[in-house]
Amino acid sequence: MDNSSGVGVLDKAVLVLDALESGPMSLAQLVTATSLARPTAHRLAVALEHHRVVSRDTQGRFVLGPRLSELAAAAGEDRLLAIAAPVLTQLRDLTGESAQLYRRQGDARVCVAAAERASGLRDTVPVGSALPMSAGSAAQVLLAWEDPERMHRGLRNARFTAAALAQVRRRGWAQSVGEREQGVASVSAPVRGPGKRTIAAVSVSGPIERLSRSPGRLHAAAVMAAGERISDSLRRGSPM
Repeated sequence: MDNSSGVGVLDKAVLVLDALESGPMSLAQLVTATSLARPTAHRLAVALEHHRVVSRDTQGRFVLGPRLSELAAAAGEDRLLAIAAPVLTQLRDLTGESAQLYRRQGDARVCVAAAERASGLRDTVPVGSALPMSAGSAAQVLLAWEDPERMHRGLRNARFTAAALAQVRRRGWAQSVGEREQGVASVSAPVRGPGKRTIAAVSVSGPIERLSRSPGRLHAAAVMAAGERISDSLRRGSPM
């Protein structure tokens, strides 16, 4: 099947984006995946980066950029955010803690939605914040079900271990205590899309004084239920 639109530069740019959908790529990997000439692949990737359609991760590899999420949200096509918003509010009200939804973007996890506590001490994570994939319960969840190669690569500088991720897979949730930020604890669970692939992590976070050093004992059940509600709605094809 010929997928050519007749506009060569546009077709080549889409080749670059299609290749990056599978994850971060160096220029050499991008050339191999697209079969484009090296100068062409580099020129297109850099041009897309200028418009924030493509970004770089901490290793300098090309990744899909934040502009894509912004455009999807503006077009009203990001069903995940529409579905997650009321669930995050319910989770915040049930636990009394701030609730967030994270997606992985290259070597970072981005907060794409949040429901903050109305008053008192808050662990605020503004929407759009890019946090490391090397620490925190949401990072554990987003990495735990990755393919072995990406998982092992993500563990190189992580503050958690392969054994910790194995435990996350067994019990279906993760917790962290002072792992990303001193004095902060969190609990996270997966949100699953088609084929039960983990596409996001739902979390609650707050000061250790409230969540204790075993935050999962307090909130794992509620966080897992929130993740399952979002996942079920995505599978049904309808918002909450």
